[in-house]
Amino acid sequence: VQLQASGGGLVQAGGSLRLSCAASGRTSRDWDMGWFRQAPGKEREFVACIRWSGGTSLYADSVKGRFTISRNNANKNTVYLQMNSLKPEDTAVYYCAAGQMSRRPGLYDYWGQGTQVTVSS
Repeated sequence: VQLQASGGGLVQAGGSLRLSCAASGRTSRDWDMGWFRQAPGKEREFVACIRWSGGTSLYADSVKGRFTISRNNANKNTVYLQMNSLKPEDTAVYYCAAGQMSRRPGLYDYWGQGTQVTVSS
């Protein structure tokens, strides 16, 4: 499975971005999908994840109420992360991952290349 993340960029605090993650390759399995992020000098941290069916999602406390994870109903191979009310502390490289729905990165089998999100104050 190959994952291609896109949609990152530079935005002012309070602004919004929408990240996309498109899966290709061995997509016959219904993968749960997750978003993680890593800021310079910090460990990779969980952001949000969604069940393959789209019916269940989890969020990190730091983004709850501001970020929304969803997946394309017609094509479950695309997952989105809508990020609103962005803060400078959201600045990081954002990675999408496919595997077992979890807050733990070790339970994901495939990872995308990452997309940079920079929030200016």
